[in-house]
Amino acid sequence: MDFNLTEEQTFIRQSVRDFAEREIKPIAQELDERAEFSLDLTAKMGELGLFGMYLPTEYGGGGMDTLSYIIAVEELARIDSSQAATLAAHNSLGIGPIYYYGTEEQKQKYLPQLCTGKALWGFGLTEPEAGSDSRGTKTKAFLENNEWVINGSKIFITNASASISVGSTVQAVSGTDEKGRQLYTCILVENGTQGFKAVEMHGKMMWRASNTSELYFDDCRVPKENLLGTIGEGSHIMLSTLDNGRLSIGAMGLGLAQGAFEQAMRYSHERKQFGKYIYAFQNTGFLMAELATKIEMSRNLLYKACWLKENHKPFGKEAAMAKYYCSEIAKEAADVAVQIHGGYGLMKDFDIERFYRDQRLLQIGEGTSEIQKLVIARYIEKEFLNK
Repeated sequence: MDFNLTEEQTFIRQSVRDFAEREIKPIAQELDERAEFSLDLTAKMGELGLFGMYLPTEYGGGGMDTLSYIIAVEELARIDSSQAATLAAHNSLGIGPIYYYGTEEQKQKYLPQLCTGKALWGFGLTEPEAGSDSRGTKTKAFLENNEWVINGSKIFITNASASISVGSTVQAVSGTDEKGRQLYTCILVENGTQGFKAVEMHGKMMWRASNTSELYFDDCRVPKENLLGTIGEGSHIMLSTLDNGRLSIGAMGLGLAQGAFEQAMRYSHERKQFGKYIYAFQNTGFLMAELATKIEMSRNLLYKACWLKENHKPFGKEAAMAKYYCSEIAKEAADVAVQIHGGYGLMKDFDIERFYRDQRLLQIGEGTSEIQKLVIARYIEKEFLNK
């Protein structure tokens, strides 16, 4: 196996790293403190070509491979999870369903503007009673006079209520099949549609500079043509989208872990106790050695999952493993880094305090760690029984 990055992938890593260090790092703490979504940074990420990186150029994308996109998310998360979340959610959950399941007309209508950094799209799956249980959807939709009429609500939807948000893909129950089972259907709903309201959520512990929303549908009417895929295909669309999304959350975990590791290394070579730098103490060195090993394992696992996807091989198991492991290592890395910083690690003057808060969502969002283990368990059981 070739573990070398291509020239393009190496260039992307350096370009995004330079951008994150130059543009994001100086204001990340301020944006977090004010819980402010940055239109300026989002536009600049668009100018850098980070939105729609893996889409064909005919739709306004960059025509790049999966790993190039994952590296970009990783490098943003190394500095700030909020900006990484904006990119990851938009590319995987926002653009993904339209690109993979939309009609040619839908692709031409939405994708070019969604690749610019001047327009965002949400992924309307989660509800108050439908988190890990995606089939717990209560939002309803029915056809009337060639229009979908939608009633219900969604919660914790990224990128859905910013001033540049233009719509969301929404899963709704659209009836039952011949066996009485619920049909889950995906519908494209544009912001500004009568009966649809997107409201920004406040008071978050983490990703405070990203946009998180509640969606409300009150006899919301959209054209019949806004159906994404086919009637009853909604659950498949949503779950397959989450497979791709797991790679980007894995990248966020990997990037955050790398950033926390680097902060701990830097501080341990600046802070002296008992007359020497604290890295010189064996316990500190051992902690960092363990972290370095686990981060390298995370990167190899995630990159392998990207390779499988890019080569049109099954990657669902590896995506779940990467999402699970990278998010857990992010948690460990942030915790170790805070411990090495001591009391200063608990102060907002130090970036590691923000990293410690930001990592917590990674074990929850786009499928909890428990759900990932359930998914993995099913894959490995199937493999065992088919031997």
